[in-house]
Amino acid sequence: MKPFDQSEYTRRVAQTKQRMERAGFDLIICQDPANMAWLTGYDGWSFYVPQAVLVHQDEDDPIWFGRAQDAKAAHYTTALPDSNIVGFSEFLVHHRVQHPVDELADLVKERGWGQAKIGVELDAHYYTARCHDHLVRGLPEAQLSDCQELVNWARLVKSDAELVWMREAGQICTETMHRALAKIAPGVPQYEVIAEVYHAQIMGTNGKFGDYTAFCPLIQVGERTSTSHLTWTDEPLPSNALVMMEIAGARHHYNAPLTRTMHLGKPPVEIEDLAKVIVEGVDAALEKSRPGVTCEEVEAVWQDVLRRHGLKKDSRVGYSIGLSYPPDWGERTASLRSGDKTELQAGMCFHFQSGMWLDSYGAAISEPFVVTDKGGERLCDVRRELIVID
Repeated sequence: MKPFDQSEYTRRVAQTKQRMERAGFDLIICQDPANMAWLTGYDGWSFYVPQAVLVHQDEDDPIWFGRAQDAKAAHYTTALPDSNIVGFSEFLVHHRVQHPVDELADLVKERGWGQAKIGVELDAHYYTARCHDHLVRGLPEAQLSDCQELVNWARLVKSDAELVWMREAGQICTETMHRALAKIAPGVPQYEVIAEVYHAQIMGTNGKFGDYTAFCPLIQVGERTSTSHLTWTDEPLPSNALVMMEIAGARHHYNAPLTRTMHLGKPPVEIEDLAKVIVEGVDAALEKSRPGVTCEEVEAVWQDVLRRHGLKKDSRVGYSIGLSYPPDWGERTASLRSGDKTELQAGMCFHFQSGMWLDSYGAAISEPFVVTDKGGERLCDVRRELIVID
């Protein structure tokens, strides 16, 4: 069963074309796997080779372009007509001289779009410098420019159908974190905790399976909590130490991430105090997160709480989330930080990442949430405190 009715994709393509018209594009070429999925429903682990979805103002349906052996996956996961599923020659995979984008450029010219104003995703993870070089050389009469995350911004406000998956992703994340907490104990190797996380993420909850998340589970122990984005080792958990873990639940590739901080044994007072400040700041910021409020105004509420306690956080405190594929679950659009004047709208989803990384330790008690008229609706339900494990 496909995750959405075809009417949802029709609406998305129409919305994208409106944005294209305002930006002056005849054609956009998307290589972000999340944008490809959002526009067409395409879902396959094939983004390690060049692939793209093309949207043209005069074409009713998008065009999927990718490896020939993955074309059948496009037939299975999308409702695109056969003529709009185009596979490139197999010999081009990892060819030292030629490139799949050479055939993409030929496709654009065959459709009569060789002189079009074309938007490309210059900051997409899988749009490589070589992809761009071959596209520029293959379309010498076209006007190519960065579309500046045009489709990503179209994804910012979630539909009711998308919010169903976001809430279910939050339920899976909640169950996964509870399973991880039950596994954490002195002497347990870090990788066994992570194995429990992976199992819970896929098993899901209430008969709803989970997808692979866009980011692997993260865990830091002891002094390593003073930084972020570290993964597991085979070291056993100590009998007295700080543990920070960031995970997510995913449902049809909609990701709900969550961070919690635990302490094995009796925690020092300064860590308890830091955790209380974080919870106070998160609560205040989510209360502020209503339609019409700007991203920077939400961040300012958080900073006000930190200042009252003699703290500050230089990095952004949150970012938009939703449909995501590896390597990350952020949408690369709105950020909760000073200077971002994006106005919140009901249905936007964010990860409020409250991580505070100090010189020798850190703590984070983060929340994924949906913007509503009543403030930020939390997607997960896990104790909001420093979790002490005796």
